[in-house]
Order: sequence, then C-alpha cells, then structure tokens
Amino acid sequence: SAASADDDDDDDDDDIEVSASVFLKKAEPAPESKKLAKKQEEEEDEDDDDDDEDWGTPSDESDSESDDDDSKYTSLAHKFLKKQPTEDEKRAADRKRDDKMKKRMERKDKKKNEDEDEEDNEGGEWKPVKGGAPMVSEKPKMFAKGTEINHTVVLKKLNEILQARGKKGTDRAAQIEMLTELCTISVAHNLGEGIMLKIKFNIVASLYDYNPNLASCMKQDMWRKCLGCVDNLLDILFECPNIFIGENIGEDSENLSNAEQPYRVRGCILTLVERMDEEFTKIMQSTDPHSQEYVENLKDESRVCQIVERLQRYLEMKGSTEEICRVYLRRIMHTYYKFDYKAHQRQQPPADQSKSEQDQTESEAEDSGLLMDRLCKYIYAKDRTDRIRTCAILCHIYHHALHNRWFQARDLMLMSHLQDNIQHADPPVQILYNRTMVQLGICAFRQGMIKDAHNALLDIQSSGRAKELLGQGLLMRNMQERNQEQEKIEKRRQIPFHMHINLELLECVYLVSAMLLEIPYMAGHEFDARRRMISKQFHHQLRVGERQPLLGPPESMREHVVAASKSMKMGDWKTCNNYIINEKMNAKVWDLFPGADRVREMLVRKIQEESLRTYLFTYSSVYDSISMHTLADMFELEIHIVHSIISKMIINEELMASLDQPTQTVVMHRTEPTSLQNMALQLAEKLGNLVENNERVFDLKQGTYSGYFSRGEGEREE
Repeated sequence: SAASADDDDDDDDDDIEVSASVFLKKAEPAPESKKLAKKQEEEEDEDDDDDDEDWGTPSDESDSESDDDDSKYTSLAHKFLKKQPTEDEKRAADRKRDDKMKKRMERKDKKKNEDEDEEDNEGGEWKPVKGGAPMVSEKPKMFAKGTEINHTVVLKKLNEILQARGKKGTDRAAQIEMLTELCTISVAHNLGEGIMLKIKFNIVASLYDYNPNLASCMKQDMWRKCLGCVDNLLDILFECPNIFIGENIGEDSENLSNAEQPYRVRGCILTLVERMDEEFTKIMQSTDPHSQEYVENLKDESRVCQIVERLQRYLEMKGSTEEICRVYLRRIMHTYYKFDYKAHQRQQPPADQSKSEQDQTESEAEDSGLLMDRLCKYIYAKDRTDRIRTCAILCHIYHHALHNRWFQARDLMLMSHLQDNIQHADPPVQILYNRTMVQLGICAFRQGMIKDAHNALLDIQSSGRAKELLGQGLLMRNMQERNQEQEKIEKRRQIPFHMHINLELLECVYLVSAMLLEIPYMAGHEFDARRRMISKQFHHQLRVGERQPLLGPPESMREHVVAASKSMKMGDWKTCNNYIINEKMNAKVWDLFPGADRVREMLVRKIQEESLRTYLFTYSSVYDSISMHTLADMFELEIHIVHSIISKMIINEELMASLDQPTQTVVMHRTEPTSLQNMALQLAEKLGNLVENNERVFDLKQGTYSGYFSRGEGEREE
C-alpha cells in the first residue's frame, strides 16, 4: 500500500539520519552548516516524493556544492562531512534509490488498477475478478544465452536434472517441466530420436515419482500426461526401427548421437507399461464405484488396452521370450473377465438370420476365446516362471467358465493340479484362484450340474468370508485382527468394482444347489442316525427360518430359498417353483445371467425332478403301488423322465420297489421299517456308540494293567 511505502521511505531517511549522527558525535558543526545540512535533507525528501526522471547519482550534486561552498567551511568537522563518498557508499546509494523507484512504480500501477476498477463499477455492474492478476508462466531457462545446443550439453543438463531426483526439497513438478522443455529443445535442434527417447523415458519415470505415497493413486493431470508420454514412446519405437532399448544396455554403451549406427538407449518400455497398468488399477480402487467419476475413469481402460496391444506387437518383433510372456499376461488380465456378447450371439443366432449373415457376423467379430487360447498356449509352452503360468491357467479357466465351456474349464482345472499347492501361492494368485472356482461353480449351475456347482462353491461359501476371499472388500469383524499396515496392504489387493462377482447371485446359486441336494437326502434318510449334512450353511438358514415366531411372506433372497425348501419337502413343486422364480428373484439374480430364460427352464426341470424324488421318499410307505402316469401328471414331467428317475432310485437302493412294465406301475415292497422300529434302531445305534466310547476311555486309563495281563498270558502260553 501507499502508506507502507511511505513508511519505508521514512525508515530509509531515519537510517540516513542515524548514520549522520554517528559522524556528528566526533565534532559539533557550526550553525551555518546545520542549516545547510537540513536544507539538503529537505531537498532529498522532495526529490523522493516527486516523479521526476532525473536518476543521476547524488555524488555529482555533492561535488558541485563542495566546489562552490568549500571556502565557507573552516572547521575540520565541516570539511569531514563534505568529503567524497567511497565506491561502496555509491553502490549502496544506488541500490537504495533503485528500491525507492521500484516502490514508486508499484504504487503507480496499483493506483492505476484501482482507478480502472472504479471506472468499471460506475457503469452499474460488477465484474468478477478471478484471483487477482494472472500469473505469467515462464518457461524455465535451460541454457545461457549464446550456448551451442548439442548432444553433450543436453546430456549434461539431463544428468543435472536427474541428480536432484529423489532428494528432499526437490520440486517434482518443476523437474517434470524442465525435462519436458529439454525434450522440446532437443527436438527443435534436431538432435535425433535417441536423445529424445532417453529424455522421454525419464519424463515417464518422473511422473511415476511425482506422488511419493505408493498407496495413493496419480492425479488426473499427471495420469493424462503419463498416457500421452507412453503413447509417444511407442510412436517413436514404431517409426524408428533402428532403435534398440533394454535394461541390459549400460550407460557407457549407449549411442544417442551417432545416427549412422543404430541407437542404443537404456530403458524398459515393458516396465513403464506395467507400472501404468498398476496405476490404472489404483485409480479404480480409490474411486467411489457408485459415482459418475468411476464411469469416466473406466473409459480410460480402452486406451490402456490399446497401449498394451501396441506394446505386444512391438515385443513380438523385438522382445525376448520372457518379455512376450509378461505382456501376454497383461493382455490376458484385461480380457479374461469380460463376457464376449458377440461370441454368445454367434452361438445363439436369431431365427430370422440367414446363413450368409451369420458367416459375415463371425468374420467381423473377434472371438475373445481364440485370443485367450493363443496367448495362454504360448505361455504354457515358453514361460519359465510358475507364477505367470499359474495366472494364465486360472484366467483361461475363468474365461471358459464365463462362456459356458464347462468341460474345457473342468478338464483344464483337473490337469493343472492347482488345488494341491495353491495355498503356497501369494495372496493375489489365491484371490484369482477363488474367483476362478466361483465362476466354475456358477458355470456348472447354468449347465444343470447341481452337484458339481455345489462342490465348487462349498469352500468359499462355508467359510463365511466370501467377500474377503474374492478380494471384494474387508470384513469389519476382522479389523481388530490386523494392524494399520496390514490393512493398507490388503486394500491394495482388492479387485476393482467392475471386475466384481455379484455376491448375492453367488449365495443364491449355492443355496439353491444345496436345496436341490439336501431336501431329497433329508427325506430319504429321515431316520438315519448317522445322517450327514451336505451344507451347513443351508441348515443354518433353515434353523433361522424355524426360529421365527411369525412367518410372513418372504422378502429377502434367503427367505425365498427357505420357503421353497419347505414346499419341496412336502412334494409341492409348484409352490417351490413360485418362490424360486418370481419377479423379485428374477431382478436380483436370474436376469443377471446371459441366457436367463434357459437358466430358468433348467431350474423348473430340476425342481420338478427333485420334488418327485422327495415325494417318493416321503410317501412311499403310504402306497402299495402308484402309476407312473399319475406321477407324470402330478409333476408335469414326461413319462420317460419319470421312468428314468424311479429306475435310478431302485438301482441305487434308495427306493425299495419294482417296476411293472405292462401297467407302468411302481410296486412298493414295504421293506421300510415303521416309525417305532426306526426309533428302536436309532436307540440301539446310539447305545452301541456309547459302549464303544466307554471301552475306549477305559482302555486309555487302564492301558498299563491290560498290557501287563496280556503279556503274562502270552508268556504262559509260551
């Protein structure tokens, strides 16, 4: 402000007065000299306040006055005060005067801006001002004026910039800006692709180092710069085939200037792309999956996949076998979880589509199954590391299962023997294994193989930690078992939201599979004391449903399954079907399947068949014989399907009956015991178990004596 500037001027004048008083302590000047000194100070103050253009040094004025008035001063002190200033005093006076002039100019500019603002406001409208005066961004000055720009000078400057990398207090943004400007200078002076590639490698590395916290993701502006730089690197490598890059190239053996020979640059483009892929994963992990921002960030995946595909083409030409396997795995990891709708449409073409149109569709669409098959088989044959091969096998199985290729997925899982040693793998591979087993079980369910589906999903669902085992979140109840560092590590292992498996769909598939297996088994072994539970979680849901004092219409998915189980236990397949397949269950579960109508048809057929088995187990003791046509009408099944189900039950000794083929009748043998006999058998079996346990405990306590007597008997026999 103007007031502060005036205060500064006053402070400067006070300094002059204090310095002068020091000299005045040595000898008291005459009254005339005091008046002259006071007059001179007033003239200097007037010169400071006026806006004259005379910036001459005060030494000239003092020299002229000393020549004119030298005869007036007779004492030694007067002569001392008027002596010639030294060079240091001149420079100090010049600096002080320049500072004052600078302050005057700033006051002028500020007053001018205030006047302009007042004129604008007098027009009746206020004009918004954004943050004051705009900042003028100046490019960093890399070289002194007149410096000849060549490879040596640019490399020296590059090394100077890189030496500050990682040091405390280094401005990372300024470092990136300086490297970018250095790259621009090298391009402007045609220093060749070698030096430009070297600088761009370091630009991408500096972008990765900009954020020192490894747990957090890159900012959006840095992420965009990173994608652009990696794309530019690949452009240079494709345009200039005479460039060789690699981590095995030493700094001394680099060729950055001699264009007659192939350029040799130290650096690994594969490592940069892998780090870029990891940064994209961190960006998706740190974004709210239910926000529009997540959708916008997910659009970058197509560009990431394009960069990985371009790198794949480059390494197929110039890369080693190990590098090709690594980039193939990156391509696989971006492909295995995506459902190929074009391939699904080719498997089920519309009825009104002609043969020629189907062939054209097949030629236009790229089949992801063929791509996965080619990439994975190369890794199976060439890879020397177990981890890459294991990940490729699991991704291949996942992709087969996702596209209903059940037998290929099952055979590949059995041949790999991954179940034997997967517990020794690192956590990300274990998460991938769990995801693959879940997808395998869901595929078996869609194919109607209920037992295989239940076995594949049993380990995940019985643990009660499906969310954590699939890498889709952390359980709150286990928060106390881990410290803060472990929590950060586990959060970095989480799968992005767009790759998640629907947990409600998973639980519904498991519970429905358990229902179709458990209810007929419970009906057939109702009085068996050694009856085992097929699914503990399913029995837990049944007990929860039985504890409820008031039973209303089911609302949640679990309540629908429990209600359907009770209906199936009574042999009422229609009510069971209504609970499993309705509008709520369709919206929550069944409509999420590709080919949802086919899945619903399979479910209806399985419910009819298992309800028939349950009915025969439950009510066989009531009938002497029953017609298969009657059973077919009751469960709306074809007669040959009823015949097949009953024949299997008889062969497996589950149903004591025989078939009368001429009359299509099931004749019951009535070999089942009555309820009293069943209770007596259970009591006898429990008493037998009690006796065995008692004898075992007695042998443990009396083992010494029994051994002694047995040895004595043996000796006597001898």
